Amino acid sequence: MGQEWVVVMAKRQPFWPALCSLLIEPITAPRSKWLNDFTGIHFSPLQGTQQRDSTIAKKKAQDVPCAPDHCIQVRGARVHNLKNIDVDLPRNALVVFTGISGSGKSSLAFGTLFAESQRRFLDSVSPYARRLIDQVGEPDVDAIDGLPPAVALQQQRGTPSARSSVGSVTTISNGLRMLYSRAGNYPRGQSILYADSFSPNTPEGACPRCHGIGRVFEVTEKLLVPDDTKTIRERAIAAWPPAWQGQNLRDILVSLGHDIDKPWKKLPRATRDWILFTDETPVVPVYARFEFDEVSEAKERDEPPSYMGTFTSARRYVLHSFATTQSHRTKKRVSQFMQISECPDCEGKKLKRESLSVKFAGLDIGELSQLTLTELARRLRDAARSKPQASDLQREKSIVAQRIASDILARVEALTSLGLGYLSLERSTPTLSPGELQRLRLGTQIRSQLFGVVYVLDEPSAGLHPADTQALLGALDELKRAGNSLFVVEHDVSVIRHAEWIVDIGPNAGTHGGEVIYNGPIEGLRNVTESHTSQYLFSDDRATERVPRQPTGWLKLEQIERNNLQGLDVEFPLGVLTTVTGVSGSGKSSLVSQSLVELVSESLGQKKSVEAPTGEVDLLERELETATGGRIADGMHCVRRLVTVDQKPIGRTPRSNLATYTGLFDHVRKSFAATRKAKARRYDVGRFSFNVAKGRCPNCEGAGFVSVELLFLPSIYTPCPVCQGRRYNDKTLEITYRDKNIAEVLDLTVESAHEFFTDEPPVQRALEALLQVGLGYLRLGQPATELSGGEAQRIKLATELQRAQRGDTLYVLDEPTTGLHPADVSMLMNQLNGLVEAGNTVIMVEHDMQVAGSSDWVIDIGPGAGEQGGRVVVQGPPDKVAKSRTSRTAPFLAAGRSGSISSSSSDCVARP
Repeated sequence: MGQEWVVVMAKRQPFWPALCSLLIEPITAPRSKWLNDFTGIHFSPLQGTQQRDSTIAKKKAQDVPCAPDHCIQVRGARVHNLKNIDVDLPRNALVVFTGISGSGKSSLAFGTLFAESQRRFLDSVSPYARRLIDQVGEPDVDAIDGLPPAVALQQQRGTPSARSSVGSVTTISNGLRMLYSRAGNYPRGQSILYADSFSPNTPEGACPRCHGIGRVFEVTEKLLVPDDTKTIRERAIAAWPPAWQGQNLRDILVSLGHDIDKPWKKLPRATRDWILFTDETPVVPVYARFEFDEVSEAKERDEPPSYMGTFTSARRYVLHSFATTQSHRTKKRVSQFMQISECPDCEGKKLKRESLSVKFAGLDIGELSQLTLTELARRLRDAARSKPQASDLQREKSIVAQRIASDILARVEALTSLGLGYLSLERSTPTLSPGELQRLRLGTQIRSQLFGVVYVLDEPSAGLHPADTQALLGALDELKRAGNSLFVVEHDVSVIRHAEWIVDIGPNAGTHGGEVIYNGPIEGLRNVTESHTSQYLFSDDRATERVPRQPTGWLKLEQIERNNLQGLDVEFPLGVLTTVTGVSGSGKSSLVSQSLVELVSESLGQKKSVEAPTGEVDLLERELETATGGRIADGMHCVRRLVTVDQKPIGRTPRSNLATYTGLFDHVRKSFAATRKAKARRYDVGRFSFNVAKGRCPNCEGAGFVSVELLFLPSIYTPCPVCQGRRYNDKTLEITYRDKNIAEVLDLTVESAHEFFTDEPPVQRALEALLQVGLGYLRLGQPATELSGGEAQRIKLATELQRAQRGDTLYVLDEPTTGLHPADVSMLMNQLNGLVEAGNTVIMVEHDMQVAGSSDWVIDIGPGAGEQGGRVVVQGPPDKVAKSRTSRTAPFLAAGRSGSISSSSSDCVARP
């Protein structure tokens, strides 16, 4: 379904009409007393309104019951690590599912409740229609009663598309197209255009040259032939494939009568253009390895050719290969011969010139879509609030403009209230963070005015500054007041405290979790000693005195230009732990993850690692990246190495997993190859790789699953019937190490593997690093595609922690606490402090006040987002920043700072 959200609804339950009438009628004092007694929820009596204000009565039971007719009853849930749990959840309330990472929260909220709601809805949908819906698996649960329709707002991106944008996700672009069609100012004599003519995704509107992308993919002679002194035989056409296929094309040119031994620059221009750019594909007889004269003689003698060959120009080969190849290596190779530029016909606006000639508020639709949402709202306000006058010559047009502009303005303001005013409608969704994408969907839902559904949200506070989280809570309350239920998987303490009902899953992760520790109003969690959440919700501990570590030097950056950073000067302390804070869109990532990383990499002489693009989306993202301006003025003598730990996936396919990325799988395979039975059979380490033909299952080729086509039903993936999902062939699985075969070892959790490989120091070192960052619940063979961004980042950090620390390394992290419970954050901070104690520097972009308060230094960027940001508001130790009157971070830092930190100091110049 791409980026857009999908509403899925369960079959209506028998109680539905009664429930609807109950919620639609105003809640009077007698009714509120009855509801209080019946549900345990306090309802405030309202006069003449459907809205209510509810708070859960404070009870201290481990499991607070809710009335059967007003709750969702789950019985026997066993999805993933859930241990046959029973739980009752109130409807029409904000329910937060919490617990440490990997405890089973998402398994209950998404894997059980949402999955069952979708399954029931799809039972009533035609088999053909089901194929068009991205379905989740049927949950392993005995029964769920009282389940309303559900809408899932997850952080999953879906299939990335160059055509998916903020405007399309929020449907605001639809309104804008109608606005321009019905109320735009047309040039004199131009016919009225339908709304489709203002869409870059339709033949009626798309620019014919760039097909509605706004960019054109081009290849030039300079790219295709980097050295024009070479001959074609000497492979002057570098873009052509290597090995046999390239030789084949050269032999075809000989058959066509071209001299391949003359330097490229001496060939006629017409010849060079034809070889590089023609769309013709002539088929000619090929005499392999023959010279030009030999080919002529062979033709005269009617000698049969080696084969018939089809010519392909260099441009055609590059563009066709990039679009169709499944080979990562080939895609990476041909992408270097392509360049992307703004479409000259539409100037990057994606539309036909006829469409761009129509104006509203003095701008064409392309220019209006490039405005930030905040600026867009300002532009639309006059039109939305204007009152059509009877004397207007085009009164009908004025009425249409006012009504459409009002609707668009309401949608835009719903997004700006969620802290997204710095985005533009044309911003492509692949460039958005998961948190931004989820808030866009949330803002759209607020305007949908649905009633009686369950919204299931996946950490909506992810990537949010505490100030933006307050706006998020207001949006959630608005959805609840409309008569909906909210089930939120969340770690943020402020969101948990705002909830009316808490479901705490645990007590720990993986096999040590999956149980309901507490289910009820938040106050009742206070005395639940086995709850990790309780310790952070009700802790009153505050550090009375902190002594931050002192910097050992300063890394000074001058005149930084990047996105909204305009000539910024900033100093980063070295030898300490620094947190860069600021509201969403203020410029934190532009400063740290982009500018700082690029300038330090350049100073160290490190080549920027560029991943091979996998499609036009990757190419467009790379082209849209702006260059960094500015320089490092001082401090690089203290930095000898740079390590960047981001949230990008550790692999693009299920064949990449935790064990392969960390390198521990190499040691595991060596252990298997060293067994007596493996040596007797002469099995080497390659035999125990599921990517090598000799060891893997021949049916699924080591994937462990196969796709099953079900005609009118969607294709499903099922464990391979030959290897039962174990990935290896039977002969390989006969080899055991300490009574386990290689498949069974891959199925171990990190925690179990740590106990299993007690006599393998290299494996132990890798596993201990993973345990230290809170990933003990992951399986060794867990596919990379199943890992969250936060988990991927911690795996990268664990991989780095395995290495011997030599000091003078700069570690840069981008929101490392994403998806982490406060207990896991404490564990992570211990590791980061360990890096600093070893003589390194840690700089991270972060919104978590627990992290900022435990840092040595805080740099607050802002004060606002977009054009209102990009400046250093305040910097210094946390206690200094907390006292700032201009920082939006300060009040949250002052309220939430706790913990202690050790002090140390040294001089980077004096270090060996």
